[in-house]
Amino acid sequence: MTHAPSIDRSATPEEAAEQASVGAFLAALGLHFDLITATEVRAHLEITDEHHTPWGITHGGVYATVIESVTSIGASFAVQNKGMFAVGVHNQTDFLRPHIAGRLDVVSTAIQQGRTLQLWSAELINASGKAVARGQVRLFNQALPAE
Repeated sequence: MTHAPSIDRSATPEEAAEQASVGAFLAALGLHFDLITATEVRAHLEITDEHHTPWGITHGGVYATVIESVTSIGASFAVQNKGMFAVGVHNQTDFLRPHIAGRLDVVSTAIQQGRTLQLWSAELINASGKAVARGQVRLFNQALPAE
């Protein structure tokens, strides 16, 4: 079984963000990490026609995927020095307003970090400073798979 490499714990938040931005799925989504710490993640993406529903607005699955991704990266960064990573067990995403095109900034913060579970929140914000979606993800800390 293979898994994504861990983010170097000695990396600066900016270096950690660069390390997390590799991977075909996140690249296809267009998600770019700007900052990663054990309690906060900042990222952004540029919404284009490729992210749209047939009705010309951003698909809600994009928002849910972004929220799952930023919270999972942050939660995993928080526990990787224990030989663990975090996986989402519940994602609650609220879609607040439609978005057609342009940059969305993403801010995610840890709400609670326990030995086995974590709770993180995330918000996607448009250029006007308004949230277009927000969510909470409950994550389970588990051991990294054997290589």
